[in-house]
Amino acid sequence: MFFANPRLQYPVRVDTPNPVFARALQQAIGGVEGEIRVMLQYLFQSWGSRGPMKYRDMLLNTGTEEIGHVEMLSTAVALNLEGAPLSFQEEMSKDPIAGAVLNGMNLRHILSTGMGATPENCNGVPFNASHVYASGNIVADMYANVAAESTGRVLATRLYNMTDDAGMKDMLSFLIARDTMHQQQWLAVIEELGGHTAALPVPNSFPQSEEKGEFAYGFFVHSADGSVPEGRWTSGPSLDGKGTFEAMISKPLGEIPQLAPARPDGGAQTEQTTTTPMPGGAPTAL
Repeated sequence: MFFANPRLQYPVRVDTPNPVFARALQQAIGGVEGEIRVMLQYLFQSWGSRGPMKYRDMLLNTGTEEIGHVEMLSTAVALNLEGAPLSFQEEMSKDPIAGAVLNGMNLRHILSTGMGATPENCNGVPFNASHVYASGNIVADMYANVAAESTGRVLATRLYNMTDDAGMKDMLSFLIARDTMHQQQWLAVIEELGGHTAALPVPNSFPQSEEKGEFAYGFFVHSADGSVPEGRWTSGPSLDGKGTFEAMISKPLGEIPQLAPARPDGGAQTEQTTTTPMPGGAPTAL
């Protein structure tokens, strides 16, 4: 159950409406880095959460907070569209460079919503829920959430630097601060569950004795000259404390694939329905 309050979570003020910035704000609503994505991600993680109730409650609270962020940004879009030109004739009367504003606008703001926000990104592509990750594994979801909040904060800082409007900067500074908290929040869950040592690899419920252990901590090198990038990931103890990083020159361990001939009734060429061995034992078409 959800309850609504007509007041915004944080003040939204636009000092100088800018319809082109309204389009940019759409990325923070319906882009892959946007608030619809994290809103749905946290809510679905919550609704499918199993185990300690506190994690469900935490996710539900934060997902609900994100609904308020979508509301704030949608309000900001609408306020930035106030006074925007509705026709090329109207714009030409204001500016000798015809189309300068209209060509930079999301025309759906005029044609589809009557100067309101849309659930899409800045290029007018509708939000795609395939970017919502809710795996049912609490640690996997926390790592996904850290990544989501990190890219979201990058976007918010770019929007902050894009505008000179004091009201928009104030709203974005609030959203940036919330991204800071949420990054810490998800990492705190991982720490509470034992940190990287206990959490990795994900899922930690799969017995590592069933892995091909000789490859579990090797960095495969595919460079033509065999050069190894020196880094934390190529030498020293693994982050989970269960192995040692090493660089391994990648080499083929399997055979050349050998597929059966095409079926005569499968629509292939006649020559594909029979085979002859290739050097090394693999078949090739006659």
